[in-house]
This record gives sequence, structure tokens and C-alpha cells, in this order.
Amino acid sequence: MTERHLPSPRDFAPLLRFKSPEFDLKKRRLNSALTIYDLRTIAKRRTPRAPFDYTDGSAEAEISLARARQAFADIQFNPSILRDVSTVDTATTVLGGPSALPFGIAPTGFTRMMHTEGEIAGAGAAAAAGIPFSLSTLGTCSIEDVKAANPHGRNWFQLYMWKDRERSMALVERAAVAGFDTLLVTVDVPIAGARLRDARNGMTIPPSISLKTVLNAIPRPAWWIDFLTTEPLSFASLDRWSGTVAQYLNTMFDPTVTFEDLAWIKEQWPAKLVVKGVQNIEDARKLASLGVDGIVLSNHGGRQLDRAPIPFHLLPEVVREVGSDLEILLDTGIMSGADIVASIALGARFTLVGRAYLYGLMAGGRQGVDRAIEILSSEIKRTMRLLGVTSVSELQPKHVTQLERLVPRIRTESKTQISN
Repeated sequence: MTERHLPSPRDFAPLLRFKSPEFDLKKRRLNSALTIYDLRTIAKRRTPRAPFDYTDGSAEAEISLARARQAFADIQFNPSILRDVSTVDTATTVLGGPSALPFGIAPTGFTRMMHTEGEIAGAGAAAAAGIPFSLSTLGTCSIEDVKAANPHGRNWFQLYMWKDRERSMALVERAAVAGFDTLLVTVDVPIAGARLRDARNGMTIPPSISLKTVLNAIPRPAWWIDFLTTEPLSFASLDRWSGTVAQYLNTMFDPTVTFEDLAWIKEQWPAKLVVKGVQNIEDARKLASLGVDGIVLSNHGGRQLDRAPIPFHLLPEVVREVGSDLEILLDTGIMSGADIVASIALGARFTLVGRAYLYGLMAGGRQGVDRAIEILSSEIKRTMRLLGVTSVSELQPKHVTQLERLVPRIRTESKTQISN
């Protein structure tokens, strides 16, 4: 029989661990987020449907995005044991410069619509973390303002080449003058993808106010107070626009852009040039022969062609084909530090995070972006330690196995083809 007795106060004393109360509601809210998905949950509560869906959604049936995220879930890590992992170095070099972590902030459009601090919050957080920040052509803060927010860090500029070549290159020149060290040329947008959530929400720039909008705003007053009491939303590098997002994109994007245009851009840009939106090996080979400095394997976060190739699945073969000729970056579907570690292990030099950063921004402005970077950083360090590696350079393909879920069906030749 187990002997029992009444507990004394001394028995309780070691168990009592009272935390000091946190009276800063935003800080308490953000500290409760342990993953990027937690930040997404907070962001959805605090952001009206149209801007949240613009960030969260993708094209058509949203299959590309779901597959990209599933691809990261469908891996097996292969750890080594009995390694001294008391210290871990997450620093790396990419495109001729340093980064304290193996990821940077991807270029995102309409960012102040998600939160009024917009790109300034992202650039400031990137500066504090020692990672690159990318400004989009469709950004809502100017090139110069981003430089001011990240004066000593690495700033990259993302270019959509649109029909007015002169105005396109004027932006490129401004980025060069401001000291941006890398140009990301996005090439997977001859036209805008069919983003059905935006169409159903009647998404406009700036957001329009209707009865539906008002009803959706009632539980989200903080967002509307910020929106209505700060500078009106506009494209800081372009003209104002009062139509739908799809209409704006289709007036901007140029479906005639070719490899020859890319070579011409390369002649104009004095620093590193990266092509974003590569989705097959043949195009990667062409770009390597063109002499670009890097490529981003990306399907635009699933926002263009639905059922597009999965960048993470393309990665090993592209690395084998052109990894010695240029630097390979990767985005689309990244929602954790483990996803980043897996990408680096399979040969990516660097990764870019878009939605993960925006969920943090919507959840809490600059502090939310800091929290997103903190979450990813801690996940990277923990995953590296558990794998038995102490630096990014030690990550190798042996550390990751891609498990098969979607396997291409083998085509059988017809009887006519066989007989011929």
C-alpha cells in the first residue's frame, strides 16, 4: 500500500512559479505565438478579410501553394549523433555579402495594406537581424525610405519589367543610387494569375468601404483606425491607382519580355542580378549561360500558375545542373526554420520568406516581424543542433530525404508509335 499524507506548505513551495504579469497586450499576444502558423492565426483575427486573403491566398484552386507546403512536410531528416552542438553558427554569405541567417525577406506588394508600418517595419527588422530586405516594384514605401530604415544593411530591389521600359529603368537607377546591392528580376508574370479570393472580396487599391467591409471591420477596429489616420495607401514608386488589383497588374505586366530583355537589363545594372520565378531546368541552364549571378526557384508563392512545379522538388536537380555556375535561392511554401534548413541541405544557397514575414507584420507591425524572424531563427538553430551540425556550411544532402507523394506517371507509347 502507498503511504499517503496531507501536503504541507513546504511541499508546494518548489512548485510555485508565478510569472510577472505582462501588461503590454501586443507583446503578450506576440509572445504567445510559438510558430508562424500561430502568427497567422493572430493576423487573421486582426486584419480585415480582403487584405488578409490577399496575403494568405494564391491562384485558382490554390493547389500550388498547398503542394509546396506539403513538400516540406514530406521530408525525413537524417541526424548524426554525439556531436558537440553547444554553439551553432547560422551565418552565411549570399550574392557577395553576409547574412546572419540563411533567409531574407522576400519582395511583397501592397504591404502597407496589411499593416500601416509596411515595408519600413520589414526593413527595420531585417536590419536588426542582419539579413537582406527586398523591396517590390509594387511596394508601398519608396526606395529612399527603405534605405533610410536599413541604412547599413543589405537592401535588394525587385523589378517587374513593364511596358514603359524607361520608367522601369528609372526605378532601377534609383535603387542603384540608393546603394541596393542586388536586383531581383521577376519573370513569371506575363499576366496576373487568377486570384479568386481577391475577385470574390472585390479587392481594390486602396481598400474600398462598403456595407460588407464595415461589418467585417467591426471586430478589427485597430486596423481601420491605423488605415484611416495615416498616410493614404499608394505605390511609392509608381502612380496612384483606384481600380482592382487584377486590373492594375494587367496594365503593368508586359507579356512580351524575353531573354533578350533580360540581357539588356543586365547591361544596365552595376551589381548582382538574380532572376526570380525559374521553374524548370532548361530555363536555369539558359540563365546560367547568360551570366546572371543567381536564380530563385519560385512559383510566385502559388499566385500565378496553379499546379505549377514545386520549387523544393526542383531544387536537387537544378543544383546538380547549374549549382556550380550560379547561386540558387528558393522560396514558396516556407513556414518554418526546418523548411529553411532542409532547403539549404539540398543545395540552396539562400531562401526568401514572404507570407511568414507578412503574418508577423499583420499580427503586430514591426514587433510582429521581429517575432517572425525570432521564431524562424530559433527553429533553424534547434533543427541544426538536432541534426548534429554546427554551421550552415555543414548541411548536406545526406541530412534530408525527400519522401515521395506526387510521382509523375510514366507515359506508355501508343501501338502506332511502337510500330513506327
